[in-house]
Amino acid sequence: MTARIGVVTFPGSLDDRDAQRAIRLAGGEPVALWHGDHDLQGVDAVVLPGGFSYGDYLRAGAIARFAPAMASVIEQAGRGLPVLGICNGFQVLCESGLLPGALTRNVELHFVNRDQRLVVESTASPWTSAFEPGQEIVIPVKNGEGNYVASTEVLDALEGEGRVIARYLGRNPNGSARDIAGIRNERGNVVGVMPHPEHAVESLIGTAGTDGLGFFSGLVTTLVAA
Repeated sequence: MTARIGVVTFPGSLDDRDAQRAIRLAGGEPVALWHGDHDLQGVDAVVLPGGFSYGDYLRAGAIARFAPAMASVIEQAGRGLPVLGICNGFQVLCESGLLPGALTRNVELHFVNRDQRLVVESTASPWTSAFEPGQEIVIPVKNGEGNYVASTEVLDALEGEGRVIARYLGRNPNGSARDIAGIRNERGNVVGVMPHPEHAVESLIGTAGTDGLGFFSGLVTTLVAA
């Protein structure tokens, strides 16, 4: 079996091709999906890539949430389809209600672009199954609205239920509550992460190494074994 993983392209997506390449390097088959189509082409999982969907008008991810493709993503995520939202994709997941909380302007109101140390908190998701709890990795961040916020009740629930998948180590790049870099839903099939694992999959490109490849290889391994 070959794992077929769809990557949705919205107007303003920047990292859709990078996500497709990461999937290919992980042994999966990337499938290009268009924001205006309901048909997800029978894929086994979906990635919502980084960028500035619909120009980030209103709020980042607020318009993309209503794209025809997202109606199908929301429906199938409820049935267990694995979904990964990266940066802008994380914002879309929060806007769509698939994940709680919101991503707001960075606390210092500056765009941040750098390699970032993270610690993996939870591996209870196919997207993080290739890691070990407590494992430190380096993944690039590049965002202007990466400040994760939520009510105290939501934050306590995320921590109490083990749904924080990664935290920032060292200086928090955007002011996210409790250093949260990524979260998952209760079922574990939907994950949102603000750093860009698709930019850390080849040792010859950039300085972050290949730590990001695990997000994709873990999923492929899980799908093939199912």
